[in-house]
Amino acid sequence: MPHLDLAGRSLEYAFIRAGANDAPTLVFLHEGLGSVSLWKDFPRQVAAGAGCNALLYSRYGYGISAPLTSPREPSFMHGEALTVLPQLLDRLDIHRPILFGHSDGASIALIHAASAARPVRGLILMAPHVMVEDICVRSIAAAKRTYETTDLPQKLARYHQDPDAAFYGWCNIWLDPRFRSWNIEAQVKQISCPILAIQGFDDEYGTMEQIERIAKHAPQTELLKLHACGHSPHRDQPDAVIAAATRFQEQFKDDGRT
Repeated sequence: MPHLDLAGRSLEYAFIRAGANDAPTLVFLHEGLGSVSLWKDFPRQVAAGAGCNALLYSRYGYGISAPLTSPREPSFMHGEALTVLPQLLDRLDIHRPILFGHSDGASIALIHAASAARPVRGLILMAPHVMVEDICVRSIAAAKRTYETTDLPQKLARYHQDPDAAFYGWCNIWLDPRFRSWNIEAQVKQISCPILAIQGFDDEYGTMEQIERIAKHAPQTELLKLHACGHSPHRDQPDAVIAAATRFQEQFKDDGRT
């Protein structure tokens, strides 16, 4: 995978050219244990279906990007949305992207669209978090037990050069009592671009309340609620997600330069 040097730190990324040079660019923002390679072929399928280009990258501490330099703080998603992501978009000369986020990545997309003072065409959000629910804390605590008693570290090592750092960097902050009050609903109210929010009825990390609150605060939101779908709609219901994302992006086809 190619890398960029941002402020002296290496960031793993991939760029998929599936549209014209001036086509919109989808920027994929991964979940709390994701990486470039864990997206597998899904970004390419979405980009090809919509005639867009796509950028995906592994956040610090994930994939083969540079490790974290310190433990995460409750504001870690704001740091990603308002510092790292703008730096990356500037380096690659990407303007007015469509942000396609999953879980933590979807929350980062919301924060960026609300507070980065940079134009965003639209947001596609899978299993976003706008507040911390009890179901999420319970599931992450269970995931920690699974990580410490099964072969999950070996499985994650296929996608992260330091699986322990990736896993504990994710679970420790979500289980930190300081994080229980984390809430970005005030930021959602500031978003004016179109939003597609997708949630599975069987999501073990969040309920429909997450996307319903987004729609309450941002009335331009389209909701997609999926049966037989957990926390990863792009794996559980890929055809439905790709079809919805393709329809959503139709509105941006003649929307000017990338």
